[in-house]
Amino acid sequence: MGDLTMLAAAGIDLLICIVAMGLAAWVSWRVGRVSVVDVVWGLAFVAVAVVLAVVSGQWLSALLAVLVTIWGTRLALHIHRRSRGHGEDPRYAALIGDAGFATVIGKVFVVQGLAVFVVSLPLMTAAAYDVRWPWLVAVGVVVWLVGLVFEAVGDAQLAAYKRLPRDEKPPVMQTGLWRYTRHPNYFGDACVWWGIWLAGALSLGWLPGLLTIVAPLAMTYFLAFATGARLLERTMMQRPGYPEYAARTSMLVPLPPRG
Repeated sequence: MGDLTMLAAAGIDLLICIVAMGLAAWVSWRVGRVSVVDVVWGLAFVAVAVVLAVVSGQWLSALLAVLVTIWGTRLALHIHRRSRGHGEDPRYAALIGDAGFATVIGKVFVVQGLAVFVVSLPLMTAAAYDVRWPWLVAVGVVVWLVGLVFEAVGDAQLAAYKRLPRDEKPPVMQTGLWRYTRHPNYFGDACVWWGIWLAGALSLGWLPGLLTIVAPLAMTYFLAFATGARLLERTMMQRPGYPEYAARTSMLVPLPPRG
């Protein structure tokens, strides 16, 4: 057991989530775009990981802070560059409809703040408990690295596709990693947090691992069904060629194309 208790770690995490999403809601109201929350999303995890590492002094917390900072900073910068000069993200437009800003706060900012808190559970346990199985830390780092590569390469391939001249651009991106999964960036994101769970929770013992497995499960659910792939595909299915692409390509986990 470390010097920082799990309750204290949870309190720090909750406070950071409230401040981060409060700032995101204020910026969203000022600029008129809910999608600014996507930039804050990754940075909120960075803040949680770094503060817990500093307060706890645990070597595992410091390692996780490095991993989360690399992931969260890359993601925030990528989303900021991608969304600059554009309007509202179609996912959020479909989610909120004509709802007032008070409803938006509940549907988006409160939900995302709670999601950051839950997904950060392995960061809390790593700050409060000692490592029992160091080899699982190494396994977790490998899974995290696989996820980061999938996410970064998938984003880069999609960005290159979008830069193609209109007359040279296929109607649907389906080369590279996108040949094997319709959402390699979301798959990579999920792997990152399964790796964080392996290194920051299961490596501490069976009980911390079982009590926090909701964290990577929640992240995977958000990426696949809540604000991620399923929501995005409501719009994508209207694009010529996308239904056929979806019929032969795995939604999340990379698999050989069907048919």
